Amino acid sequence: MTLRFNFLSQAYPVRIHIFEWTRNLLYVVLTTPLSTIFKVSKFLKYLAMHSFYSKFSFMPDKKATILKAFKTIIWPRRNLVFIGLILIVISNAASFVGPISLKYFMDDVIPNKDLNMLKILVLAVTFAVLVQALTSFLLTKILSVQAQYLISELRAQVQKKVLSLPIRFFDNSKSGALVSRIMTDVEGVRNLIGTGLVQLVGGSITAVVSLVLLLRISPSMTFFTIVPLAIFALVALKAFKIIRPIFRNRGKINAEVTGRLTETLGGIRVIKGFNAEAQEHKVFENGVEKLFQNVKKSLTATAFMTSSSTFLLGVATTGIMGIGGYKIMMDQLTIGEFLSFTFLLGLMIAPIVQMSNIGSQLTEALAGLDRTEELMNMTPEVNEAERTLVLDGIEGYIAFNDVSFAYEENKEVLHAISFAVKPGSVLALVGSSGSGKSTIAGLAATFLTPQSGSITIDGKDLSKVNLPSYRKYLGVVLQDEFLFEGTIRENILFPRPNATEEELQNAVKAAYVNEFTDRFENGLDTLIGERGIKLSGGQRQRIAIARAILANPKVLILDEATSNLDTESEALIQKSLATLTEGRTTFVIAHRLSTIRKANQILVIENGRIAEQGTHEELFAKEGRYYNLFMYQARI
Repeated sequence: MTLRFNFLSQAYPVRIHIFEWTRNLLYVVLTTPLSTIFKVSKFLKYLAMHSFYSKFSFMPDKKATILKAFKTIIWPRRNLVFIGLILIVISNAASFVGPISLKYFMDDVIPNKDLNMLKILVLAVTFAVLVQALTSFLLTKILSVQAQYLISELRAQVQKKVLSLPIRFFDNSKSGALVSRIMTDVEGVRNLIGTGLVQLVGGSITAVVSLVLLLRISPSMTFFTIVPLAIFALVALKAFKIIRPIFRNRGKINAEVTGRLTETLGGIRVIKGFNAEAQEHKVFENGVEKLFQNVKKSLTATAFMTSSSTFLLGVATTGIMGIGGYKIMMDQLTIGEFLSFTFLLGLMIAPIVQMSNIGSQLTEALAGLDRTEELMNMTPEVNEAERTLVLDGIEGYIAFNDVSFAYEENKEVLHAISFAVKPGSVLALVGSSGSGKSTIAGLAATFLTPQSGSITIDGKDLSKVNLPSYRKYLGVVLQDEFLFEGTIRENILFPRPNATEEELQNAVKAAYVNEFTDRFENGLDTLIGERGIKLSGGQRQRIAIARAILANPKVLILDEATSNLDTESEALIQKSLATLTEGRTTFVIAHRLSTIRKANQILVIENGRIAEQGTHEELFAKEGRYYNLFMYQARI
């Protein structure tokens, strides 16, 4: 085969430049076993999934740029991107075979009826098409798959970051909006690592090579096409500046609409109960309208670019037709050269038009990264530099020392609160709504951090304690207890997935969960629906208590744990709570004062201060605020 090509090169010296590289490339491919190609493909996939993978790191700046994206996303995967560039270059090089061959086909093969030359041209073009197909497959196999892999990793990292943020962040954020930011904002990264950026670079190379070849054929015709292309480039740059803030705002609007929709679906019973379907529809319709207006703006800018390119490229094409026709008639240009020029012009223009689309994609990607960086740069709940104290075990002695707290600046909810809870004792918090009871419990659970004063656990400052090392000894049962979609068994096992069946059954019996699961066909494996919607309030509360019993905490927070129970269920739960609180430091928030008569210590909280403190008997004998609350409930 090599001899054959050498002979052809000597026979057609004018055409040696077109066949020289084709000969070498064709020889390599035809002499490479098919199994080797598949091995290379598998090797490249391995590189994509392992060797070149590195964790995504965000820059501290608030606004993402191509340079920052290059440093944090592209450069760590430079080897992978380089492979993509090589494949793009090979593919684009193969794309030149057709237009160049066309010149010789029209000017030499057909006029001279050269069958041998025709065979070579057909073989060369066929091989070029094969190369383009193979490189396209490998690009998708490597870059597109890696891009999706990166997206999944980014989602996992953003979700991990969100979970590390303090409770206050979630109090001020919609869950649906956070879901949108985790799942949607990072998707644009595929255009940075996927084929988008590589095609942008490869397209630029193709445009430059095409420009050189066009200049060799006809400088005058080439310069005529450059003018409208330069105008189009200016229009595109202007449009991208307009589009980026639109894309950024779209992510925000989309998050708001998604958040509201999530709330609507979660509160469907309230909506139907108050006949508010039309009202919610109107709210959602307004959100969708805002999203539509945003999309319309971006479409307008994109359409302006597209129409500008159509007009300017149309002008260039028309001019080429006139100039080319004149040159052919004046014998300054052959038909083959004209056709070759036309196809090469297409190769130059196509990447430029494609760049506008890729530019929009990259702009959207950067807008998404802007919003993602906002999350990733937020201060996490755990400050590893300050929380260096790791607890190996605790007794459960908790003390509040002049603790003050405010949700908003200069609006204190707690004022210099001081008290101590002995290990294994029960502290009850009572008082009117909004007095600060739940805030005290939140501080004890480390969900909140005091503005002043200190909280200690066994004499150690809780603000210096590593949170995971403390929270593994913590159990929480809330008033509106959250259950995950799944089975009863899965929800009870949530704090200890590897607990034995015996431990599970002990928790089930201690919380009297078996009292109703025995009546279910699937028992503990009964599906409870989203947030446990298929169960009654009392049943959900007993599952939550069983979950806390299985966790076996040293510090227990009970926030209105019996509020959703009927009289019969409450009697059963009081027995299980007596078992649950035994030997544990327990904070109990209760409105039903009859449930805390046996508490070791009762704090009456009013307006963020301790109004009264003592046992039930001591406070009842004082006939103060606690006495009034107790007697009022007794009369009811």
